[in-house]
Amino acid sequence: MRLVLFDVDGTILTARGAGRRALAAALNDVYGTAGDIERYDLRGRTDPRIVFDLMEGAGLSRSAVRERLDDCFEAYARGLAAEVGDGSSVVTLPGIADLVRRLDGAPEALVGLLTGNIEAGARIKLEPTGLRPYFRLGAYGSDHLDRKQLPSLAARRAQALTGKRFRPDEVLVIGDTPHDIECARHFGAVAVAVATGLYRRDELEAESPDLFFSDFSDVEDALTQLLSR
Repeated sequence: MRLVLFDVDGTILTARGAGRRALAAALNDVYGTAGDIERYDLRGRTDPRIVFDLMEGAGLSRSAVRERLDDCFEAYARGLAAEVGDGSSVVTLPGIADLVRRLDGAPEALVGLLTGNIEAGARIKLEPTGLRPYFRLGAYGSDHLDRKQLPSLAARRAQALTGKRFRPDEVLVIGDTPHDIECARHFGAVAVAVATGLYRRDELEAESPDLFFSDFSDVEDALTQLLSR
């Protein structure tokens, strides 16, 4: 059995900037500033990493940021739910719905999430796609500041769920940024890059992922490649 872990933003869906807007509002509300959020590169970073970078960059101490982090993420989740609203702004990326459903139905695959989103944020973004029930487990930004620690956590949760120990080479990490590739490599997992986010094909291929897809519109080909690793 393989553990197939999907990133959220840029891999499963795009929320068209809802996350950035909601986080900016939460930072302003809780810390009194959003820092340099308009120029900050959110791609592939965990939500706590983003908050610490922005707030320390704005002059707050690490302890001051940590003290109100829970308040910040509660405000963010409320704001994100309002931004997402009826879900019309959330777009599921090409082929991904069919791919996730097919993987969920394959006896040789266990499907989960590996994302820098806090768990509540991932849930809110995924709800309009209808795909959330297919992800049997997850590792989130709310679990650890460092994305590279998330694959091992996901593997432990998969073992707790199934009783099977997943070796690193039985874990596939699918994402749209070099950070996804880096965290897969750190664990020894299969690094799968897809160019449906904001990184170009050449930028992703320069990181030498084990598998590369322009998108998942050819579901049969994607299934064959993912399940034959």
